[in-house]
Amino acid sequence: MHIFCCERNWEAMLTCIYEAWASRLGHQNIRMEFMPILQETLFDEYHYVEADPQKAISVIDAVNQKISPQFYYEMSFCSMAYEDDILDNIYRMMVLGFAYGPSVIEHVQYEVVMRNREIRKRLGGEAHHFVEFLRFHEVRKSLYIAHIEPKSRICLSLGNAFEDRMPSENWMIIDDVHKEAVVHPKDEHFYIQSLTDEEFSILLQTENENDEFTDMWKVFFDTIAIKERINPDLQRNMFPIWKRKHAVEFMS
Repeated sequence: MHIFCCERNWEAMLTCIYEAWASRLGHQNIRMEFMPILQETLFDEYHYVEADPQKAISVIDAVNQKISPQFYYEMSFCSMAYEDDILDNIYRMMVLGFAYGPSVIEHVQYEVVMRNREIRKRLGGEAHHFVEFLRFHEVRKSLYIAHIEPKSRICLSLGNAFEDRMPSENWMIIDDVHKEAVVHPKDEHFYIQSLTDEEFSILLQTENENDEFTDMWKVFFDTIAIKERINPDLQRNMFPIWKRKHAVEFMS
């Protein structure tokens, strides 16, 4: 088996797909994995691929022109999931896409298509939950910052959601896991910024700067609680513990 490996970012993933396809080794003889490879197997051959913008663009153009823009959107969206098999699954989806066209997304008889649906559903659900659970802190006058720790890269989905909700505010959503941030200047479009270690370290301190609305929300949350109706199991089901770390009502 030939294992093609790359970093976990979209440009590198597209380049890896390009190299695997161009190798002509046979799709059945190829598997795609993310680096780092913790332990290489004895009888597999590893191909380590660096991101190449031109090769990535070639794949983008081919998918958009020969399959469909909607198919490309589907693949790029799923690439943000945390599952380790997403790269290999996207590669298999593209193999089917070039063979059957844009309708391949509906070909549920294929295992890779069903896997793609599973990934997309879970990723969409995670993004939706964080839209509802996300809490902003006012760290200085008219600047709002929220921290999250998602499993997947959902900054793009959150940016789209909150740009509509808060178009005339300065705000940032910081992904503490992947060290990237959604930055929204007042009355402008948001953008996504990768954070350096220094920037990330500074932004981590912002959560300690509670504003009066944060304190009011904590009081409101405690006040409306009815002791006799507290149901921890139901609460964990609706608001999982791993998502609560930056929710102000659960912070001491």
